[in-house]
Amino acid sequence: MKRIDFYLDFISPYAWLAFAHLPQALQGLSYEVVYRPVLFAGLLKYHGQLGPAEIAPKRAWTFRQALWQAQRLGVPMQLPKAHPFHPLALLRLAWACARQGAPNRYAVETIFRHVWCSGAVADDAARLAQLAATLAPAQDPADAAVKQALREATDGAIAAGVFGVPGFIVDGRLFWGLDALPLLRAHLAGGSEGAALDAIWPQVDALGAGVQRRLG
Repeated sequence: MKRIDFYLDFISPYAWLAFAHLPQALQGLSYEVVYRPVLFAGLLKYHGQLGPAEIAPKRAWTFRQALWQAQRLGVPMQLPKAHPFHPLALLRLAWACARQGAPNRYAVETIFRHVWCSGAVADDAARLAQLAATLAPAQDPADAAVKQALREATDGAIAAGVFGVPGFIVDGRLFWGLDALPLLRAHLAGGSEGAALDAIWPQVDALGAGVQRRLG
């Protein structure tokens, strides 16, 4: 059985779509998922990138395309009242719910639905309090150990080469984005598709860098 480390941030519509569609995308395969909420902003800062919601035209396209994907996949989605928002409280709540080293699917799904299925303000204090009451976390989200767990997960994602969410690590390979689910399936399934992916994978390692653009 293969283990999938699923790096996510509740701020990402594609992380929600990938989370919701994953069981269907990998139907019939043997695997386990370890959910690792991370601070997407921390990944962006490390790699020197802006988030999709920080570039106005890209922000508009992102939500139009995400809503279309949701309809196509049959995944419920209603945009939050404001985006971007502060996801830190949601991420800490998820780690506060961890009972065996990581939050389970129920906790992660409940938080995702809080953001992407309500049309409300995701970081509203009253709604966050109600969400915490529903999940009844094992730890206080404000505890130092919970904050440290989130930091370690984010640092671990960076060390593994994760640059965006959703990100999936299997056998040391990174699969990024909702549209990477077919590649992830091919890797897990093996056979002719897995062999084709194995043949493609190392080709990029030999690709040299050409002109490099200077920023600033």
